[in-house]
Amino acid sequence: MAKQTKKQKTLANLDREKLYTVSEALATLRQYASKFDETVEVAMNLGVDPRHADQMVRGMVSLPSGTGKDVRVAVFARGDNAQKALDAGADKVGAEDLLEDMQNGNLNYDRVIASPDMMGVVGRLGKVLGPKGLMPNPKLGTVTPNVAQAVKDAKSGQVEFRVEKMGIIHSGIGKLSFDDAALAANFKALTSAVVKSKPSGAKGKYVKKVTLTSSMGPGLKLDLAEVEGA
Repeated sequence: MAKQTKKQKTLANLDREKLYTVSEALATLRQYASKFDETVEVAMNLGVDPRHADQMVRGMVSLPSGTGKDVRVAVFARGDNAQKALDAGADKVGAEDLLEDMQNGNLNYDRVIASPDMMGVVGRLGKVLGPKGLMPNPKLGTVTPNVAQAVKDAKSGQVEFRVEKMGIIHSGIGKLSFDDAALAANFKALTSAVVKSKPSGAKGKYVKKVTLTSSMGPGLKLDLAEVEGA
């Protein structure tokens, strides 16, 4: 039998049923930190069935401390809007040329934004962008006449949250190198946005469980009192 590492031994002694505060959970995750800068992630188990339209939970939230990630943004725009998107820091801006590029499989983007007049072009990419969650959507602010602001928002720490089939939302809230105050602010922003997005069809307890983890760390259950309005 292989000898356990110090980290494995410590993990074996971890109380899996303990309910942590955010600060306690972050302190614990730092004990298991690896040599690379891990992403801190939140998982929220919700009392919804997203197969029903009135129980879908989806939205955008700006994380006040940013994500620590370089967000790649593509924008469908022409003329002045195209120049504004470039000036705002978009990684790729185009129209039919960008359509062709994406149809050829070049989809290395975290966010796709479009001005309203470009939706005739973008609509042809539904089967390409849809499965990756990249299809521009007016409700999420990714179809907008103000493409420059949408690019700035994406680059500065705005993230999308969307409930998965099993009623769970996963989202990164920064890096372990962030200080506790920065991660706590991002945690509050995300969880508050999810709570405020409670759909009309949700019955019974809405937030069932919240877990905090890092890329290589254990999943730690949080006290639901840490989630505003839970």
